[in-house]
Amino acid sequence: MPHLFLRKKQTMTKLAESSSSDLGQVLIPIARAAIFDAFGRPYDETAEDLPWLQEKGASFVTLTQNQKLRGCIGTLEAHRPLLIDVKANAQAAAFRDPRFSPLTAAELDYTEIEISLLSAMQAMAFSGERDALAQLQPGIDGIVFEFGRYRSTFLPQVWEQLPDADVFMAHLKHKAGLRPEFWDDEVKLYRYTVSKWKEKDITKDVEVLKSKPHGKRTTI
Repeated sequence: MPHLFLRKKQTMTKLAESSSSDLGQVLIPIARAAIFDAFGRPYDETAEDLPWLQEKGASFVTLTQNQKLRGCIGTLEAHRPLLIDVKANAQAAAFRDPRFSPLTAAELDYTEIEISLLSAMQAMAFSGERDALAQLQPGIDGIVFEFGRYRSTFLPQVWEQLPDADVFMAHLKHKAGLRPEFWDDEVKLYRYTVSKWKEKDITKDVEVLKSKPHGKRTTI
């Protein structure tokens, strides 16, 4: 799973003090601008000088089209400034999610962005699979499954499609490359929560989907 990084624990200072709506209003445009930048297309000015953007943070960037997944890449534990993390994950979701072909410029105007900001992960203690399943909190927990070199995660949003804990876990194991019925005493599980923002929710009164028709940026 090339998009999963297990690093140092996430810490929050000014980032923790910022209101949820403020975070979304800043992070969503940064993510979109990063994708536009990859095409050499200009975008509205973004607020990149806020102190909390320099704090280490772990994010996932999800792209959807007509409510269908178009790409999702993220970082499980904070290891770099949130500003850099969001930009990198936005471009990775657009161009390097192995499940999808790279995003094209023609898709920009109908591709929506969702950003999830992750809490620190917590290791779960359990006596077996049934005990682990009983501890899961549908709609709240993001879960990391780990067995040797096999690793996968589902954000809490995945519970919307897989509300049953058994089915959720089966799909999580399948995503890691294992059989849905697989279990072993060496399996490790971690849980985390997220704060999340959808582009359509934070931009109802602000037009952020238009690019300016002049100027170019360097492509990557």
